[in-house]
Amino acid sequence: MNVKHLYKALLATTLISASSGVMAQNSDNAICYNCPPEWADWGTQLRLIEQETGIRVPQDNKNSGQSLAQLVAEANSPVADVVYYGVTFGIQAMEADVVAPYQPAHWDEIPEGLKDPNGNWFAIHSGTLGFMVNVDALDGAPVPTSWADLLKPEYRGMVGYLDPASAFVGYVGATAVNLAMGGDLNDFTPAIDYFNQLADNAPIVPKQTSYARVLSGEIPILLDYDFNAYRARYSDGANVDFVIPEEGSVVVPYVMSLVKDSPNPENGRQVLDFVLSDQGQAVWADAYLRPVREEAISEEARSVFLPDSDYARAVTVDYDAMANAQRNFSDRYLSEVR
Repeated sequence: MNVKHLYKALLATTLISASSGVMAQNSDNAICYNCPPEWADWGTQLRLIEQETGIRVPQDNKNSGQSLAQLVAEANSPVADVVYYGVTFGIQAMEADVVAPYQPAHWDEIPEGLKDPNGNWFAIHSGTLGFMVNVDALDGAPVPTSWADLLKPEYRGMVGYLDPASAFVGYVGATAVNLAMGGDLNDFTPAIDYFNQLADNAPIVPKQTSYARVLSGEIPILLDYDFNAYRARYSDGANVDFVIPEEGSVVVPYVMSLVKDSPNPENGRQVLDFVLSDQGQAVWADAYLRPVREEAISEEARSVFLPDSDYARAVTVDYDAMANAQRNFSDRYLSEVR
């Protein structure tokens, strides 16, 4: 290439890069990683954010692990403005220095233990893990009530769980079964043993949110949260039950963060303010989640939850310890589970 052509190529590249940068900075968008419309009714939340703030947040179907990996890969040139993920990934993102501190509106109403003191992550809602069961897809088998039930021959090929080495809900399921089988956050051997037993029953292990696959009957039983099961039953009219297993389960928060050096930080801050506003929290409550600001739960929303006696079987855990144990568990799962 001669000097004249080289100069033209460099000039064109510079103009394209400059144009892209200006578009990002002046955009009315805010990029949120892991805001899938079918999950936790993000679809309604995203529409409401645009309606009330004028900020458009495109849908994004990553899971928590994929979102964190993307943030780390893009650390020198961030694309996202905010990120939504399970609490252990929020802790890991803070440790990886890919998020920025921000204390949003209603900060003081978020309970201690559900936020990083500096605002690197904070809870917006929580869910309880259990069995989301499409009763019509069980081929006459009874609704399972325990972790032990899922290992029975009548549920062969019926049980699904998201990949616990990648998706947060998958890791929550692993934590729940591990505690139920006598393990703790320092020893996941009971969970590894359980997943190997379940492997003999031909489970389905997708990497992405599988709500629609449960409604269609493709996955009759999915390890998932209460809010997705209630949504299926009460909003989508599906014959779906939610079961908190007899041996016990766990409750976990989902959190959000402002991305460090994001292209549209002010838009990102407005999005984070909105999801904690009365309107934003009401969306979570109406989608059958437990909003972090409990007063946002309407009596109508409360009425669909299982009795408190069922929820007594679900416990909170040390989320820092859960985060610290995650990488080791993921390595063991990938190397040891058939």
